[in-house]
Amino acid sequence: MPDSGVSRAQQIPTTDTGAGLPPTTPPPGPTATATATVAARRTGLLVTLVLGGLTAVPPLSMDMYLPALPAVTDALHAPAATVQLTLTACLTGMALGQVVVGPMSDRWGRRRPLLLGMIVYVLATVLCVFAPTAELLIGFRLLQGLAGAAGIVIARAVVRDMYDGVEMARFFSTLMLISGVAPVIAPVIGGQVLRFTDWRGIFAVLTVVGILLTLVVWKWLHETLPPAERHTGGIGDALRTMRGLLADRVFSGYMIAGSLAFAALFAYVSASPFVVQEIYGASPQTFSLLFGINSIGLIAVGQINGKILVGRVSLDKALGFGLSVIVLAATALLLMTSGVFGDVGLVPVATGLFVLMSAMGLAMPNTNAQALMRTKHAAGSASALLGTSQFLIGAIASPLVGIAGEATAVPMAVVQLVCAVGAMACFLGLCRPWQRVAARL
Repeated sequence: MPDSGVSRAQQIPTTDTGAGLPPTTPPPGPTATATATVAARRTGLLVTLVLGGLTAVPPLSMDMYLPALPAVTDALHAPAATVQLTLTACLTGMALGQVVVGPMSDRWGRRRPLLLGMIVYVLATVLCVFAPTAELLIGFRLLQGLAGAAGIVIARAVVRDMYDGVEMARFFSTLMLISGVAPVIAPVIGGQVLRFTDWRGIFAVLTVVGILLTLVVWKWLHETLPPAERHTGGIGDALRTMRGLLADRVFSGYMIAGSLAFAALFAYVSASPFVVQEIYGASPQTFSLLFGINSIGLIAVGQINGKILVGRVSLDKALGFGLSVIVLAATALLLMTSGVFGDVGLVPVATGLFVLMSAMGLAMPNTNAQALMRTKHAAGSASALLGTSQFLIGAIASPLVGIAGEATAVPMAVVQLVCAVGAMACFLGLCRPWQRVAARL
């Protein structure tokens, strides 16, 4: 097992097995940025915390706001379906923003686009504080998502700059531990903020978080992409790179499978405030507690994946098992919410959601790692495609869970099952892991 301090040149093969695009040849001799990359890896815990903070931007932006969704519908005199569009808008912004920021980071490096995105994120969050109508809040949330995309896509690209293979998969699982703390504490914080102020106070807290994270990035996150490895082309070159990535059947398979798994997760994120509080009559604090328990399950399984399974079990086997559990959990949820077992109550439904969320700890890091291992020549663009696909499909799933109103959880379970089955079909039909195993024998 290679040590985490092994240099990037030692870990990454000189030939590329990705999307058929030419590999990037490192410059002869050290550069200042390459030296900074090695130094960044040696800081270990510090860079993990910084990258974890960046990947925590989406759950902080969405999950802290979840306990307030019913209150927003009352305060802005808008129906639940309209208020759920504030989540869809944020997700859509994060999806589209990654398409822009990813290629920018391949061309100009990781640091400058990231800082610009974080500054705009702070400004957009301030606008959300003062939004007078649901329509304007939707627009401000779209801008917030567009800017927040920088943290997501560049964090993944930085990991690809510094790690490869098993070490990259292990680091993604570690990031899940750090970023997973956000969904655990975010609804709890949101619920407590609602005790002292209204939903606007939640965006005020997010503004402070954004400012602090921007300062941390400016102070401690160094550039990880050497100038000699940056793409010098314009928009046309970026589009050709993305087209080449999408032409790789295996990369696309992992991308779509991971995106559909994410959509199943976000169907829960979008519907759970109404399912738990409106259908089952739980308080915002009880909802926050259940949401935190589910997030702990995701974190725990992610750590089992990174600390125990990676290096002992193939990533594809762990991924296949995780997707299988998600399918089974979604099937059980559909049977329970549709009344096949009668009135089951909150506890069995919460148990099914816990199993589904926990299995995401196997699905999400392994799809990202397997896809990015094929794309060392264009980590920013590949990360953008992964994130854009995830958030666009998640944005489509979000309003569908409320299509039958607030009195039933069946649409949530249907969306989760369709997404889970689709993810498994893409994994088996496009990635075809058994073929690569046979080729190595």
